[in-house]
Amino acid sequence: MIKSMTAFSSEETTRDNITVSVEIRCYNSRHLDLVIRLPSRCQNLEDTVRQQASAVIQRGRVEIRVGVKNDAVGVVGCNINEDLADAHYNALVALRNRYGLPDPVMLDHMLKINGVIEPAEPEIDASTIREILEETLSRGLEATERMREAEGRALAADIDERINRIEALLEQIERQTGGLLEQCRTKLEDRINELTRGMVDIDPGRIAQEAAFMADRSDISEEITRAKSHLDQFRKRMAAAEPAGKPLNFLLQEFSREFNTMGSKVGNAAVSHVIVTVKTEIEKIREQVQNAE
Repeated sequence: MIKSMTAFSSEETTRDNITVSVEIRCYNSRHLDLVIRLPSRCQNLEDTVRQQASAVIQRGRVEIRVGVKNDAVGVVGCNINEDLADAHYNALVALRNRYGLPDPVMLDHMLKINGVIEPAEPEIDASTIREILEETLSRGLEATERMREAEGRALAADIDERINRIEALLEQIERQTGGLLEQCRTKLEDRINELTRGMVDIDPGRIAQEAAFMADRSDISEEITRAKSHLDQFRKRMAAAEPAGKPLNFLLQEFSREFNTMGSKVGNAAVSHVIVTVKTEIEKIREQVQNAE
């Protein structure tokens, strides 16, 4: 089953005056890249969030932002970040001395610095936060999966249509390259007659030998057989339950290799034109597969 790597969800849970919000954003990426942003009071829950998310999503860049708010009571006091205050005070004094400024460093200068004084919120039971966070994250991941699956169905429909088109074009190539030996013999005889204007007798045995050699060099039956096998594998991968993005991308590389070989071997202009059309479809599928998990 194909899932898109792009999705968004936002969930919020309030219980016992504690509100936990979870926002999930998913983007394309070659590997699983989890970026988790937690409030300072919840840093110990990062592994919990990481394990819960990675159990659902196997590929892509996933940004998870968690917010926690206690609505039970107001501010119970203030916290002073003394290290930050000392650093800024020393910096202000250094600037004053450097430029010979007469004004002293005042308290209102320090109060303008973010983080020096912050409201202190009441403590929240860690187990309560964990419980609410796991529940909210679970709903967020479910919503994310629904969006990824919906977009994946749209991707699959477009890819399936293009795969059917490639299959029809492959059958056309197979028909047009049928009877290759006879085509080479006729082409060789016409070329010799054109060059000699009929003044040289053509040895049928030698013509047959040369035609067989030309046909062998231009034969693409093996490439056609392998391409058909790749088509079957592609459909099976799309229908499988496992993430399909990486194996589908690999199969597309094999597709390209087979049709590149066909294009270099075949001497038929009409067939070459069909091969170019197939390669265009492969590139369009590749663009879609880049969005698949």
